[in-house]
Order: sequence, then structure tokens, then C-alpha cells
Amino acid sequence: MDTQKITPNLWFDSEAEDAAAFYVSVFDDAAIGDVTTYDEASAEVSGKPEGSTLTVAFELEGNQFVALNGGPQFTVNPSISFIVNCPTSDDVDELWSALSDEVLMPLDTYPFSDRYGWTEDEYGVSWQLILREDASERSIVPSLMFVGERCGRAEEAIELYTSVFADSTVGDVARYGPDQPPDEEGTVMYADFTLAGQLFAAMDSAHTHDFAFNEAISFSVECTDQAEVDAYWSTLTSDGGAPGQCGWLTDRFGVSWQVVPAVLPDLLADGESSERVMEAMLGMGKLDVKALIAASEG
Repeated sequence: MDTQKITPNLWFDSEAEDAAAFYVSVFDDAAIGDVTTYDEASAEVSGKPEGSTLTVAFELEGNQFVALNGGPQFTVNPSISFIVNCPTSDDVDELWSALSDEVLMPLDTYPFSDRYGWTEDEYGVSWQLILREDASERSIVPSLMFVGERCGRAEEAIELYTSVFADSTVGDVARYGPDQPPDEEGTVMYADFTLAGQLFAAMDSAHTHDFAFNEAISFSVECTDQAEVDAYWSTLTSDGGAPGQCGWLTDRFGVSWQVVPAVLPDLLADGESSERVMEAMLGMGKLDVKALIAASEG
């Protein structure tokens, strides 16, 4: 698999392998990639069995994902969903049949599409399936929904994210009108934007929701060097963001990111030194590239 700058990471208790295999079976252009396992150090910290699956990389319609077995601490919810743009109604119906476990918006005709539905699959991951007659093939777009105390901040988030990543633009923005309560006039009904050349979407919703952003879906950012790690870490934790452990952080909107040097997978793949690298990483907040390399060298 070719690498991409920003990769969605899906947190599961222990179902990462099953979920990845399921998604690959549902989508036509799909494949399983690298699988990593818990070593002694990470197993001790996580409580997972040594040798059990840690992560599974997989690809769907040209988009890379990672499934992680992290334990029961976090559960995926609709605050981050995945829009699948489909060129035909048959595509929408086929995916709906395979993915739909709990319906959030029924499969039907709406003002914005002749065929659309929003559903959760058996693993709790949310999918928005939409007919886009201008699409030549299926495409998948991560979508962020700003609810509760963060409702009304979608545009602010888009401004931050497009300022952080190179090759970023703001696309179409549709706003709520005066007759669409409880949503405030002028807030974002739907917007699309690109980050590092990858398409994303965002929306505000003032309706009552019992969920919010959490670590169950995060975005991993691949960094070429320490300078990039430092820059992303500094900007994304600013003005109310919070640093986490092992390269994880939460930005000011509650969205979780992993800021990871590109060399890390190779360091963790070396059987002789990977446990030293993992042990070093477990003691870090922001990742230190030199220290990780030094740990790999013993």
C-alpha cells in the first residue's frame, strides 16, 4: 500500500481483525495490509495477551485505514462517520444491505440526493451512503459532526485544519437558514475540504445527541522528521488541545490525532529491537525520533 498523510484509526476492544476482514469483504477495491502484534512491553501496559493482534492496516476504495485492538475504554459513535459517494443507486443499495445494522437516517430520497441513508454497522462504525451521479467510482470521505457544546464550531475547525496541513483547500459550504431550528442560521449544514490532498467533510448539528468526539476514531498523521512532529503537535494541542501518550493528542474541538514519524513502523518491525522501541515510546507523550532510533540501536 502507498502511504497517505492522514489515516483514520478505528479503535476496537478485540475485534480489529474481524472488522477489517468484514470491510474488505464489503468493498470491491479492498485489501488487508500489515498486521502488528502486542509485544511484552505493550501487552503489560494494555492488558492484552502478548502475541495478540495490535493493529490491522486495510484499504478500501483507495483509502487507507487502521483497525486497533485497544480494549474497552472507547467506543465508536456517529460523531465521525464515513461518507461513501456512489455512482449508482445499485451501489448504494448493495452497501446498505451489507453495512446496515442500526439505521440513523432511513435509506430514501432526500432534497440533497435521490438515494441516501445513514447507518451503523455491526461494529458501531457509521456510514453515510449517498448517490452522487457525478461520481465515476466509489469514494470514501471522513465526516466530522460537531454537536453539543462544540456545535457551531465546524467552520472554526476547518479553518484550523486547512491552516495546519499543506495542500489544503475549503470547498463547498452549505449553511443553515433561518427556518431550520434548532440549528442556528449561518452555521455549517455541510462543508467539504481537503487536507494534504485528502477529502474530508464537516457539519454542525444542534439536535440532541448522546455522543461526542473521542479516541475511538482518531487520525494518524505521518511525519517526515522531528520538525514535522513538533509543528503538528504544537498547533493541534494549542488553545485548549491536550497532549496524550505515545504520540496521541486531542485538539481544541475534542478530535483525536496521532502524530507519528514515518520511520516508526520500520523501527517496530525489527524483531530484535522492536520491544526496546515500544518500551521507549510508551514513556513518551510527543514522540522523539532520535530517542526512538537510539532505542532501536540499543
